[in-house]
Amino acid sequence: MRTVKRYFKHLVLFPSIIATLQILSFVKQVLTSFASFVIQRKEPHVVRTPEERFRGLEAVGYTFKPNYVDLPVGGGRTLPRVHYVDEGPREAKETMLCLHGEPSWSFLYRYMIPGLVKAGYRVIAPDFIGFGKSDKFTFPEAYSHDLHTQTLRLLLDHLGVSGVTLVCQDWGGLIGLSVVKDSPHFFSRLVIMNTGLPAGTEFSIYNITRIMPFLLWRSFAELLGTSMPVYLLFKTALLNPHPAVLDGYNAPFPSPLYKAGAARWPLLVPITSHTPVAVDMQDTRNFLSKEWKRPVLIMFSDRDPITQGQDKTFQKLLPQAITKTITRAGHFLQEDKGEELSAHIISFINNRL
Repeated sequence: MRTVKRYFKHLVLFPSIIATLQILSFVKQVLTSFASFVIQRKEPHVVRTPEERFRGLEAVGYTFKPNYVDLPVGGGRTLPRVHYVDEGPREAKETMLCLHGEPSWSFLYRYMIPGLVKAGYRVIAPDFIGFGKSDKFTFPEAYSHDLHTQTLRLLLDHLGVSGVTLVCQDWGGLIGLSVVKDSPHFFSRLVIMNTGLPAGTEFSIYNITRIMPFLLWRSFAELLGTSMPVYLLFKTALLNPHPAVLDGYNAPFPSPLYKAGAARWPLLVPITSHTPVAVDMQDTRNFLSKEWKRPVLIMFSDRDPITQGQDKTFQKLLPQAITKTITRAGHFLQEDKGEELSAHIISFINNRL
């Protein structure tokens, strides 16, 4: 009976909801296009979240000094201002690069950073453009996979780091591992958590029960757009959310004007192999399986409906990897088990895992 209910949910209920959401998205697009002709509004191209939105986060563990940089892209131009956390000794032998995903920010790593710093490591946790304390384009079309990978490469150049341990989750994995493929000289180790490298080939009828939760989320994100309710999303996704913590995740987004990056990221996940992101994901897979011979730690949680099963994909690509299952943790496992994750990373670096 349980199996029948499961297949009914994934083969009947979820597809019906997704189809309904797609129809509503189409209607919304038509109405929005019409309204744009009738009501002419001039929006700023880039916005900056007011600093007062982040006040009081020390009470829930986000105690880190802000760092900002305008990264040059040539011809006298720079990217929108990027914020990053940079804690621990600059002369540390090991540097951790902690990358967030959708729609979180460096706040996600606040339980991990202190333990890593105490162990003597330098920890860098940037906010991608459109998230956290970094500036934000106001148009979803301004965001691309190339924008985020370029931002990360330029930031690494700016910081002048080497021997980096990449710690990535969700979209932080898609971006971070792509940069590892493009610029492997920066990196010495990989820590891969609740993420994937979707090349579009996963989305087939044979994987229907695994991909339906993501397709459902993607359809909701497409319909909601910049009206995405970030507070409610985290309230649903976190296992034991405290209101002050939910406020922290929601802090970067005072209004829909600030949510274009969050609205865009789910739609950049390739669902066919004929997209630039899909090609880059396949190239990254090929690089990891054929060329990456350095240490890898894979840590996936046991209660993540979005990336479940992707740990097996990484194990096939990286047979040298050490694997740890993080129990009683959801998609944002840094929130649920941050201190445990830090302890595992320290043991991994010191060959005690």
